Amino acid sequence: MAEMKTYAGACHCGQVRYEAQTDLAQVVSCNCSICSKRGLLLTFVSPEQFKPVAGVDSQKLYQFNKKVIDHLFCPTCGVESYGTGKGPDGKQMYAVNVRCLDGVDVSKLTPMPFNGRDS
Repeated sequence: MAEMKTYAGACHCGQVRYEAQTDLAQVVSCNCSICSKRGLLLTFVSPEQFKPVAGVDSQKLYQFNKKVIDHLFCPTCGVESYGTGKGPDGKQMYAVNVRCLDGVDVSKLTPMPFNGRDS
C-alpha cells in the first residue's frame, strides 16, 4: 500500500497553488474528450484532503456535457491543475491533476484506465 503524503501542486505559472493529501495508489487515466486532449492523470481527494493556497478565485470555469464537473484552469497559463465535482456516492471531491504535483515522477505510476468517453 502506498504512503499517504501531502503534495504541493500548482499550474505552470504558479498563480494557482494548492496542497493535496493522497497516496497516489489509484491514479486514473480517463479517455473522455477533455482528459484525452489535456493529457490529464487524476487522483481523487475529499475536501478535507485538499487545501487551496493561492489563485483559487482567479481561475476560469469550463463545463461541458452534463455539467457535473467544474474544470478549473489558470487564466494566465491555461493549465487545469484540478477540478471539482461529486463522486458516484454524491459526495464533493477534487480531481487533482497528478502531473501538477511537485516531485511526482509519473513514469513510476501505473494509471488505471477509466472509460469516461462512454459514461
